[in-house]
Amino acid sequence: MTLCFQKGLTLIDVLIGTMLVLIIFLGVFGVFQLALKVIDQSASRIDAMAIANQQLEMVRNLPYEDIGVQGGFPDGVLPPSTTTILNGKEYTIENRVDFVVDPADGISAPDDDCPNDYKRVQIKVSWQGRFGGEVELSTDVAPSTLSQECGTTGGILSVSVFDAYGVMVPYPLIEVRDPNTDEVLKTATPENGQHYFSLATSSYKIVVSKNGYSIERTYGTDEIATPAKPHPLVLEDQTTEISFSIDQLSAFSVNTLSSWSSGYFSDTFNDNSKISEISDTQIRNGEVFLATTTGGYLSSGYLMSTSTSPDNLLRWDELSWTDYEPLNTDLSYQVYYASGSKWYLIPDTDLTGNSIGFDSPPVDLSGLNTTTYSSLKLKANFSTNDPATTSFLYDWQLSWITSATTSIGNVTFSLRGSKIIGTDSEEEPVYKYSQTHTSDSQGHIDIPDLEWDSYTFSVDPSSGLDLVRTDPSPQPINLPPDNVQKIVNLYLEADNSLLVTVENMDTLEPVFSAAVRLQNSGLGYDVSQYTNQEGKTLFIPLQGATYDLIVEAPGYSSTSTTVLVGGDTTKTVLIQQTE
Repeated sequence: MTLCFQKGLTLIDVLIGTMLVLIIFLGVFGVFQLALKVIDQSASRIDAMAIANQQLEMVRNLPYEDIGVQGGFPDGVLPPSTTTILNGKEYTIENRVDFVVDPADGISAPDDDCPNDYKRVQIKVSWQGRFGGEVELSTDVAPSTLSQECGTTGGILSVSVFDAYGVMVPYPLIEVRDPNTDEVLKTATPENGQHYFSLATSSYKIVVSKNGYSIERTYGTDEIATPAKPHPLVLEDQTTEISFSIDQLSAFSVNTLSSWSSGYFSDTFNDNSKISEISDTQIRNGEVFLATTTGGYLSSGYLMSTSTSPDNLLRWDELSWTDYEPLNTDLSYQVYYASGSKWYLIPDTDLTGNSIGFDSPPVDLSGLNTTTYSSLKLKANFSTNDPATTSFLYDWQLSWITSATTSIGNVTFSLRGSKIIGTDSEEEPVYKYSQTHTSDSQGHIDIPDLEWDSYTFSVDPSSGLDLVRTDPSPQPINLPPDNVQKIVNLYLEADNSLLVTVENMDTLEPVFSAAVRLQNSGLGYDVSQYTNQEGKTLFIPLQGATYDLIVEAPGYSSTSTTVLVGGDTTKTVLIQQTE
């Protein structure tokens, strides 16, 4: 006995089979579509070639003086454009005829009495549709006699194109345009950077360009009262010469910066790394307090910080701290300076109250001479009248102002080149490049596609900002060609500004990307900014006044305070971490 099992098709089998059939069908359809395109293109191209050859043959049979485009130069009987139908498809025929000034005849254009050596005829036949295309044929037609060569009136325009170093630019695009309609009449891309155009007597607009290069052109009096390079006038039987200078484009990379910043020394006493001397005090869990004996806390003790010697110091700022002083205890602070290899207490004549010590923060250090006091140390003095009680020091911070910089965002400035294209009706110069730019929120902007020139940066005084210096300097700043990217730093000042530093209350580490909002409703001022990697953000320019300051950051409690702004003001805000 033979057992037979018949297995039916599953849904997956059906789907796979359908997909395979679809893939095969799409492949066959694609090949079929490609075959139709090739056949249609080939048939259309053959017909277009036949039309173009027929048109050229017709031109060759015309009298030499009739070979030209109606209303063109040379003028002739050929229409600029026409259409014809062949095998049920419409074709557009475009005719172009130009005189050729050929140095091969041994006579250069300025000395050639009959510079129009022959005519070059170009026939373009195009067709539209799903598979459109075009073909183009050309031929040269020479005059049979010298009288034919010299029979056409007009003149020669000689155009030379060189770079910033005086070297001829190969293959520039030279366009001869109608100055009224801006229609392109003739073009050339000469290998050696120079071309002779045979033109009817008239004035012409010339535009010279090349991919990746600057653009130079002529100007009419309707654009500029007195152009430096006016439209050239081609005269009868004369050669008009004109030259242009173009080169590869470059760029500026601009940073808008303050002329000052702040720095600080701080210690949260998590270890002894920032302590230079300690006596009868101890550090534990981020706290400093008096050491103990069997009878309780010692009566006095102190500790001193390591030295602080900032680079590029402009002025010292302030000393601040966080501590706790119970009843019957005292904790005071003093500032020392270095003289040679020894350290001395800053005298009261330079820092009033330093001899007895400071009890209330902050302590203003801005009056200290930075030459005499270029390096400082901090001292904390502990004492108690009760062996059961001691003061506690949690952190301290010494800040200063430095010539290092802070980015200023959203600064609008003007950039002007030195090249002049003419003067206006008031005889004031018209500059080829003069534009305004605005840096981003991080104080940076890239300005591409600039031609070689000497550029001047400026800031409108009404903005409240002063441009105090540039790097490089002095201005104008030279920008060479050849795809150079030049970094320029713009240093700005204002009568009043506020540098806010946001720090973690527990570690005194800077808080990045904290939102800082500065408000004064009476002045109509309400601006929010974000801190940088150093926990800083600069508000500039400001009016001297008292402002509300609100600081928020993810993972931190929101903090608000007030700040009096006058001159270059700094403010450190400590925020409590919640996570």
